[in-house]
Amino acid sequence: MPPPPTLKIFEIFPSIQGEGLRQGEATIFVRVAGCDRRCSFCDTKYAWEGGRESTAEEVVERIEKIRVRFPARSVCLTGGEPFMQDLRPLVKLLHKEKFLVQVETNGTRYYPLPADWFTVSPKPTAYFVRPEFRRRAREIKLVVTAGLDLPVLRKMRAAFPAGVPIILQPESNRRWSQKRAFRLLKEALAAGLDNVRVSIQLHKILRLR
Repeated sequence: MPPPPTLKIFEIFPSIQGEGLRQGEATIFVRVAGCDRRCSFCDTKYAWEGGRESTAEEVVERIEKIRVRFPARSVCLTGGEPFMQDLRPLVKLLHKEKFLVQVETNGTRYYPLPADWFTVSPKPTAYFVRPEFRRRAREIKLVVTAGLDLPVLRKMRAAFPAGVPIILQPESNRRWSQKRAFRLLKEALAAGLDNVRVSIQLHKILRLR
């Protein structure tokens, strides 16, 4: 009998969701290793390579141990880029244990995955997103880099339903990026773009992981 498939997991830890619409929610994070974009502004470059080989069952066991002292009901699968690995067995087991599953992805890869919440964070310069995410994304998160501009916001607003918010997130909470985010918000409002907002990385302000 062949061994069960494994995932490359870089770390599993409890914290709060520091970004997006679920900000402040108690969450257990599963950071998978590997990334297909490797952006210069990435704040988790350490997870681009490496990782501990783990079966889905082993990952859930580690999560359950954390839940003893941190009884969160939400699990966030992040990276790296989660869709570089087959997460379906893991999501199935997490649902069996009654967890809500959030996936954070850059949107360039896709396979059917029954997660509860997709956070899609398109990356420069193309800001390409697989069309399947246009009906599955619950929020669009754009890191406010020096190159992010109104035409990109127009492109994102046209690609996703009006009810899906576009969240402008300053790069690592840097002051110049905060100012640019506010300027872009004003430009978006003037251009008639709906449901655009500014957020911050709350976990960094609170000095959490």
